[in-house]
Amino acid sequence: MHAFQIRYRNTQGTLMRILNAASRRGMDIPSVQAQAAEQGHQVTLALDANPKQVGQLFREWYSIADVMHVGAGAAQTTEWAAPHRPAAVGLEEARAARA
Repeated sequence: MHAFQIRYRNTQGTLMRILNAASRRGMDIPSVQAQAAEQGHQVTLALDANPKQVGQLFREWYSIADVMHVGAGAAQTTEWAAPHRPAAVGLEEARAARA
């Protein structure tokens, strides 16, 4: 899972073009966060992409006129990957099962 940070000028359709680059490839987008940042805006996307797709996305995002910067890193997936106890099992029962 990769976290992509894209800084862009908030002109009409820019955010949609950024998101469309991933959705056109049939990629799931489990997390999107857009916010104002300094002199522009920033969107952070969490995507499961292979190295070839990462290169394609970077190339496409940089071809958008209003994109100023694209960065990537490993997404924080520890909270998503951790096993969760079933809702019907109480905390005491879960502790007893582990012991």
